[in-house]
Amino acid sequence: MMGREIFASGLATTGVLACLYISSLWGANHKSSVSNEHNSNLPKFKNGARLLFQGDSITDMKWGRNQKDRNHYLGHSYVFLLASRLGVDMAEANLEFFNRGVSGNKVSDLRKRWQNDAIEMNPDWLTVLIGVNDVSQGRGQPVDQKKWEQDYRHILNESRKANPKLQIVLMDPFVLRMTRLNSDAQWKYWRGEIEKLGNIVAQLAKDFNAIHIETQKIFDQAAREVSPQDWIWDGVHPLPQGHELIARNWLQAVSNATNKKG
Repeated sequence: MMGREIFASGLATTGVLACLYISSLWGANHKSSVSNEHNSNLPKFKNGARLLFQGDSITDMKWGRNQKDRNHYLGHSYVFLLASRLGVDMAEANLEFFNRGVSGNKVSDLRKRWQNDAIEMNPDWLTVLIGVNDVSQGRGQPVDQKKWEQDYRHILNESRKANPKLQIVLMDPFVLRMTRLNSDAQWKYWRGEIEKLGNIVAQLAKDFNAIHIETQKIFDQAAREVSPQDWIWDGVHPLPQGHELIARNWLQAVSNATNKKG
């Protein structure tokens, strides 16, 4: 019996330490500008809110297309991290998370599949991160900004028509200088095009009263504190800690916005 009591006590202690450690990772006392000071207030969602995340491979991260397979249905991107955190901290809210990112997608691809993969899913919250493939598949040519904005604006308009109360979160596309983006010519092209698309996202966020997350600025700051290779492995796709960085900033932005509304 003594052995069992010691073992149980050890488990309890370990559990407490684990909780304290996890709390410290998200805690308000962390002052690094890389992770941002976490707002201890959780977001406010209605009970049973449906949260849909749309985008390309950065969001996709191999989410299982078989929704009955609950081992893989969210993939392993920032979507998974947010669902994990909020699923514990807001278990009573019965939130539903849906990942519909598709690797290789451009904004025009989102438009083609928007009815099935967004409108018919009837989300209460919509998060979109898109744009890097419009640059990568451009073969060195400038992105047609007018067409890009038209497609993006179209899907947001259709979403708001379907649900006037829809809450929207828009994230800027982003890149960091390394590997294939390391030459002066490549970097100038990629970064220049990404910044142009980011400016469009900022305007769309204003027009649709959306929460705007300046993801490029967030990764720039992170890269200055350590190195770009600590966050993104190929200039485009985040490492696990890069996805954590996105998740933390999404959570903080949504927490701030929903608590401000009261």
